[in-house]
Amino acid sequence: MLSSRRVLVLGGARSGKSRTALELAEGASPERTYIATAQAYDGEMRERIAQHRAERDESWRTLDAPLDLVEAVRAQAGPGQAVLVDCLTLWLSNIVLAERDPVHEADRLVQAVRDAGGPLILVSNEVGQGIVPATPLGRRFRDEQGRLNQRIAEACDAVVFVAAGCPILLKPAPPLQLRLE
Repeated sequence: MLSSRRVLVLGGARSGKSRTALELAEGASPERTYIATAQAYDGEMRERIAQHRAERDESWRTLDAPLDLVEAVRAQAGPGQAVLVDCLTLWLSNIVLAERDPVHEADRLVQAVRDAGGPLILVSNEVGQGIVPATPLGRRFRDEQGRLNQRIAEACDAVVFVAAGCPILLKPAPPLQLRLE
C-alpha cells in the first residue's frame, strides 16, 4: 500500500501504468475523478478512449481536459477526492501541437501538483528509452516529455515505474550508496 498524496506512474506503451494508477486511486478514496487528456481525432483513438472508459466503473466521474489540465487539477484535487490524470504525454502533445509554451505550461502544472489538496495520481509515458526520433519535432517532444517527467517526479511524493504490468517503486527509495574500490 502506497500512502502518498501525489504519485507519478510512469511506463511504456501498454505497460500496465493506467491499470496501476486506477488501483491506486480506487484505494485512495471512494470519490474519484478521472481527468482525460486524449482527443479522439480518429477511429483508433476513439477505440482506445472507449477501452479506457470500460476499465472504470460507474463510481468514476470523468472530466476531459486536453489542454486546460492545470485548471482541472486545481478544481478537482481536494480533500477526500482522488484525482487520476491520464495522461501527461497526450497533454504535452496537445500543448505542443497547439503551439503553447511547454515550459510555461509545465511550470503551471508543477505548481498545481504541489498545491493539490487531496490524492493525485498522474500517468505519463517514459519515452526516452526507445530509438531517437527521426524528426526535429519528435526529438523536441521526447526532450520536453523527459523534462516534464523529471519535474513532476520531483513534485510528487512517490514515483512508480510499471514494466510488464509490474509496478516498481522508484521514489521514495533508500539512498543510493555506491562503494568504489
